[in-house]
Amino acid sequence: MARAPFEIAGTQIKAGTRETVEVPVAKLYTHTPLHIPVEVVHGRRDGPVLMVCGAIHGDEINGVEIIRRVLTNSALRHLRGTLVAVPIVNIFGFVQRTRYLPDRRDLNRCFPGSETGSLGGRIAYLLRTLLMERVTHIIDLHTGAIHRFNLPQIRAELKNPETVRMAEAFGAPIIINASLREGSLRAYADSQDIPVITFEGGEALRFDDVVITSGVKGVIRVMRELEMVPAKKGPRAPKKRSETAANSQWVRADIDGIMRPVARLGQKVRKGQKLAMVADPFGETEEAVTSPCSGIVICVNNLPLVNEGEAIYHIARFDELSEAEKAMDYFRSSFEAEVSEAVVPVHPWDELQK
Repeated sequence: MARAPFEIAGTQIKAGTRETVEVPVAKLYTHTPLHIPVEVVHGRRDGPVLMVCGAIHGDEINGVEIIRRVLTNSALRHLRGTLVAVPIVNIFGFVQRTRYLPDRRDLNRCFPGSETGSLGGRIAYLLRTLLMERVTHIIDLHTGAIHRFNLPQIRAELKNPETVRMAEAFGAPIIINASLREGSLRAYADSQDIPVITFEGGEALRFDDVVITSGVKGVIRVMRELEMVPAKKGPRAPKKRSETAANSQWVRADIDGIMRPVARLGQKVRKGQKLAMVADPFGETEEAVTSPCSGIVICVNNLPLVNEGEAIYHIARFDELSEAEKAMDYFRSSFEAEVSEAVVPVHPWDELQK
């Protein structure tokens, strides 16, 4: 018996086919309609329905490229189940190169949304009713904020065994057991018992090939774990690629000034170790920024101009720091070829290899 079609916004995608559906979302002042593009790959055989989405914050563009590359992967020819790819959720922010919606709301604080609410609430409602209520698993792709570079990492609330399985399968070096934020896509999915993980990597408005490549590989690994695509042939990689952080802590500047970073992304640091120096332009006042704990640097502010109280480093803490180091070493060795061939910023990936 043939598998039933997958329907979205009045379009039916037959089993064994794929189609791009333009979901109408709103109009500009000019009356020009805007659509959220959704690519549905509907396998011939029954299986999980995985939604992979990006750019819920419009300036976080690495996820858009990750999804594009996933959709070109040859493994999808043997897909079991359904892949629902939404590369650009916040179409308004993406067009304007900004994190937010036109009314300055954060779309990732608008769930579950409302059919008659704010613009963000209406988009969240549309995404929820058309897609999220029909999927079994979700991967939400993010980056760091503007001028902040995130080490590739998975954030998830690890109380659901299926969520843990997805997080570990993804293979990012660090997993953060992150609490849920009210109004986020992740919080709504969790409330509906939909396993969901968030991938963070890179910074806003910048492509980074290492982050993108690790994201593509991670999505495909999760699909293999869910038996949506065939297992990879050849030597098996180590089962444990990731280490889970006990918690994490932001480090903030105590004075205003110009920052000179010392610690690098992905580096192990000890409590009290110097992370950066902050000084006034004349060098009359200078202060060291030190780590409040031992751990791994998972985010670096790469804008040297800082204000008092500004977050400049993010440190992940581990019960077994040595195991976290091993996960970072494995990540570095896995991507040495990509780093050497890719055109990437001097900061921070060149430093990561040292």
